[in-house]
Amino acid sequence: MNARFYVPDAVGGGQIVSLSDEEAQHLTKVLRLKAGAPIRVFDGRGHEFEAVVDRVRKTDVLVAVGRQEAPAAAEPRVTLTLVQSVLKGEKMDQVVRDAVMMGVATIQPVVTTRSEVRLATLTKAGRVERWQKIAVASAKQSGRAVVTEVLQPCEFARIPPTLAGIELPGPALMFVEPSVHIMALTLHELDPKPPSQAMVLIGPEGGWTPDEIDESSLACQFVTLGARTLRADAMPVVALSALFTLWREF
Repeated sequence: MNARFYVPDAVGGGQIVSLSDEEAQHLTKVLRLKAGAPIRVFDGRGHEFEAVVDRVRKTDVLVAVGRQEAPAAAEPRVTLTLVQSVLKGEKMDQVVRDAVMMGVATIQPVVTTRSEVRLATLTKAGRVERWQKIAVASAKQSGRAVVTEVLQPCEFARIPPTLAGIELPGPALMFVEPSVHIMALTLHELDPKPPSQAMVLIGPEGGWTPDEIDESSLACQFVTLGARTLRADAMPVVALSALFTLWREF
């Protein structure tokens, strides 16, 4: 497949568009493409087009977008929102990269009681902008024409009351340790019929607190993946893989 580039303004019809600075650098410095090279562009909302590099200049790169849409990787049948406790260091970067690769539609970062980072720190450090760039890169690599939306982080305490106060279009599945709650289901006890939408909630390195578990009991279904304790940064991709297998997405 030809190299792919993220162009939010792409609409097809033979238009000439300018690549962003980052995409232009990737085209010229990394791939070293020249005028006339065939590429693909996608708008991040599910549309992808064949295109051709029109001009490579010192200040920008122009591409000519084709008139017909090109096939992109199919999106999952289940529209998934990942409510992910923010992990320390670069672990959260890996979670975002893997979740986008898996096909998650939206990521809601949350700060929990045992999170090792504070909400104010995330805002000052520009972490959301970084995660959104990672989402674009992961969409490019995985063949998706949809870019996962990374929402502004919030306190986890806001989530359970919000979920309890609305009618959810699908299940809210909160993954917990097997010893945490007597009402936790194993994967094979879940309904294998794919819902149209679902929410997956993953905790921090230290796990959910008893209060967070109690507060979530009315809005979420607790799920366990067995007796082994998984790393916090591995849990999202394992949980998503298990659910997609259950729902026959793979």
